[in-house]
Amino acid sequence: MLCEVQSFWQDESGVGVVEIILILVVLISLVLLFKEQITSLVKTTLTKIKNQATSV
Repeated sequence: MLCEVQSFWQDESGVGVVEIILILVVLISLVLLFKEQITSLVKTTLTKIKNQATSV
């Protein structure tokens, strides 16, 4: 019984999944927090690209 508990406690196979989930939660939170700024930046960039593409 003690050996099984120690084996379970030392098993780190699920740690990678937890780290990925935490990173995704942080990224999604940042996107939601800065949604308006990101949208404005993308629109401005696409407008500049469109204007420069038509002038070429």
